[in-house]
Amino acid sequence: MRAEGNNKGRHGLHLAPPREGKVDVLFIAGEHSGDQHAASIALELAATHPEWKQVALGGPALRSAGVQVLHDLTRDSVVGLVEVLRNYPFFRQLFGELVRWIGTHQPRIVVLVDYPGFNLRLAEALRRGGISRKGGGNVAVYQYVSPQIWAWKAGRRFKMAGTLDELGVIFPFEVACYADTVLPVRFVGHPFASREYRNPLRYDPEGPILLLPGSRKQAVARIFPLMVRAIRQLIDDGVRHRCVCLYPGDGIRYILEQELGRQHIPPEMITLRSVETGTTANSVLTSSGTMSLNCALAGIPGAVVYRAHPLTTWIGKRLVKVDWLGIANLVLGRELYPEYLQEAARPEELAARIGAILAHPEMREPFAEGAQELRECLGAEEAFSVPERLERLMEASSR
Repeated sequence: MRAEGNNKGRHGLHLAPPREGKVDVLFIAGEHSGDQHAASIALELAATHPEWKQVALGGPALRSAGVQVLHDLTRDSVVGLVEVLRNYPFFRQLFGELVRWIGTHQPRIVVLVDYPGFNLRLAEALRRGGISRKGGGNVAVYQYVSPQIWAWKAGRRFKMAGTLDELGVIFPFEVACYADTVLPVRFVGHPFASREYRNPLRYDPEGPILLLPGSRKQAVARIFPLMVRAIRQLIDDGVRHRCVCLYPGDGIRYILEQELGRQHIPPEMITLRSVETGTTANSVLTSSGTMSLNCALAGIPGAVVYRAHPLTTWIGKRLVKVDWLGIANLVLGRELYPEYLQEAARPEELAARIGAILAHPEMREPFAEGAQELRECLGAEEAFSVPERLERLMEASSR
C-alpha cells in the first residue's frame, strides 16, 4: 500500500490534505525505529482520544496504527554526510512542501520523533515562519528522543530551547545534558523497557547466528558484506551453523538478496526474515542501531559491527566524543559488546568472535547480567508518559 500524497507532477512533490479536513497530531518519523515508536504513541492516543485526527510523515507501522501517512519517510532514510549531500535536492523539496503543509493545515501539535538532522531544522523553520508557538504561532512542537548532544554538537541544546516546547528523552542521563537551558526536558522511559513491549529477539543456546546489518541502505550495503564473509570464514574453519538475517523492509531485503547473490551464498546458509517475525539466537553480529539494544536486553552475546563512508568517518573522529558506539555500551558506561569499527571490522575477526561464543556457552553469562542492568536503567516506572505530555501541551493550546 502506497503512502498518500507521494505524487510528483509539474510542481514537484505534493502532500495530500488531511482526510478529515483537520489535524490534531502530526508525527514526523524518518527511520524504521522512530516509525515504530511513533506508532505506539499513536495507538495510546487513539485509545484515550479517538476524536483526535492523526497524520504523519512516517512508515508502515504508523499506517498500521491507523494514522494517515502522507509520505513514507522511512524509505528515504540515509546516514552520513556524503549520503545526505547526494540526496539533498529531494529532501529540500520535501522540506519546503512540509513547512507549507503545516502552515496551511495548522496541526495542534507536531511530534518530532528522533531523526534530528531533519526534525530540528523543521522546528527552526516553523519558528522562523511564525507557525510554531516559539515563533508566535499556534502549533506546539514536541521532540521525542534527544539528538546525541552528549556525543557531538552539544551547542544544539540552546537552539532547541528556542524552537521546541518540550523534549522527551529515553535515556535517564540525558536530562542533565539540558540543565543549563530553559527547555523543559523529561525522562519518558525507553520504549523497549516498557511492560507492553515485546522484544522480537530471544536468547536460545540452540538458536541460529543472528545478523543485524541495520535499517539504512547505505550502511547495510557496507556492513552486510562483512557479515557474510565472516560466516564464510566460519565455514572454512569447520564451523557450520545456521544463520538468520533480519530486515526492516523490502528496500533492505533487496540489498541483502543482491549481496547474497554476488557472494554465491546458498539459500540454506543465511535465511532472510522480516524483523517483525523476530527470531531466537545464540549469538549476534549487529550494527550499532536500535536493534542492538534489543539484542542486549535479550542477553544475546555477540559484537557490534560498523562501517561508514571514509569521509564521514574522518569528520566524525574530529567531532564525536564518545568511548563507544553501541547503545548498550553507552548506557552501561562499559564495553559489554566488543566493537569492530571501520578497518577493525575484518571478517576473520568477526568469525573468531562468533566461533568463540559457539564453543564456550559460558561467555553468555555477562550478557545476561548486562540485560538485567539495562532494564533497571531504562525502566519507566517513575518516568513521564509521552501521551500524557502531549495531552498537556494540547490542553495549553486550547486555553
